[in-house]
Amino acid sequence: MTFWIIATIIALLATAPLVLVLLRTRGSTADDIGNTAIELRVYKDQLNEVDRDLTRGMLTEDAAKRARLEISRRMLEADSKKDQHTTKDAALPLWAALLIGAIVFWGGVWLYTVEGAPTYRDLPLETRLALAQEIRETRPTQAIAEDSAPASPPLETPNPEHLELLDQLRAALETRPDDLQGHMLLARNASVVGEYREAYAAQTRVIAIKGDAATAEDYATLADFMILAVGGYISPEAEAAITQSLARDAGNGTANYYAGLMFAQTGRPDMTFQLWSRLLSNSAPDDLWVAPIRDQIESVAFAAGERYTLPPLPSAELKGPTADDIEAAADMDTGDRMAFIQSMVDQLSARLANDGGTPDEWAQLISALGVLGDTSRARAIWGEAQVIFGPDAAALATVRNAAQSAGIVQ
Repeated sequence: MTFWIIATIIALLATAPLVLVLLRTRGSTADDIGNTAIELRVYKDQLNEVDRDLTRGMLTEDAAKRARLEISRRMLEADSKKDQHTTKDAALPLWAALLIGAIVFWGGVWLYTVEGAPTYRDLPLETRLALAQEIRETRPTQAIAEDSAPASPPLETPNPEHLELLDQLRAALETRPDDLQGHMLLARNASVVGEYREAYAAQTRVIAIKGDAATAEDYATLADFMILAVGGYISPEAEAAITQSLARDAGNGTANYYAGLMFAQTGRPDMTFQLWSRLLSNSAPDDLWVAPIRDQIESVAFAAGERYTLPPLPSAELKGPTADDIEAAADMDTGDRMAFIQSMVDQLSARLANDGGTPDEWAQLISALGVLGDTSRARAIWGEAQVIFGPDAAALATVRNAAQSAGIVQ
């Protein structure tokens, strides 16, 4: 009721000036005559000024004559206006002005009832939080979502060789249900070709085999596959995997990104903004979640009522041993130098195994192993890279060049 009282007052205040204008007359003969008299006085003063300038010698006789003629002409034109009668527009009758005002007022009311939301109730914070919680608790399960939502497309169209290798892996696992490495490969490669349901089923088996040794990244990967299987929707089951990941590592980037996305989908942009802004400030430019967060965080901040300016993206730097690092180690003793390089290589290898990486980083690892003379390990990394980057010809070419330089590919 308060809304309608305020809206009525505003509408009346907006209509009143219109009615007042309609009641006023337009055009005034008296005003025109008054303006003409002022003009005539000005021109007379100008004539007197011409005479004074002539007396003081500031004007010649011819110049004064020309000035008098021009001023006299203007005086005649102004004087002729006194004989003209301007047309005075009559004011509208009171009833007509009020009728037009009523039409405008009730027309605005009708337009709002048709195009607006007159029955939309107030949503105080407590109510909005309750609605968000209800949406979160009643959202569809993973199985229901899979029946109605299309899966995300694969990044690249898989080649026949990749599909054949995947079939061989499936056949091998039928007789080896507890093969941890086999299920890890199945989960990773099934996701590459867009078989996300099979990927998260295999990842579920990986977690079951690991038991208490399952890591935060294992659960984050499971959530990732489940979400991709339903085109980006985060089901209660996917949320449970996210929760398990964050319980093991509160800073896990994948889990934090998806936790924020879940809150955005259930009406809590404030929570999304808190998670994403913190994650963005603690992430490297090439982290997988940085691009989608940067694409969405400004609209999320607006929905959350936050003033936020997206910071510029810092330049990405390659992680791991570089050529300069290896050259800097040249002054060390042979044993120390090799230990230094080996340590850096091990760090890069562990990170790529756990978090993945770009083709340049995989190429860097193979090159570093070639420098160390560890060709057998370089071949193993090259073999794994072929599986991961097989669908992406450009990425695979980058890694192949490094493998050729290391002497493990002809």
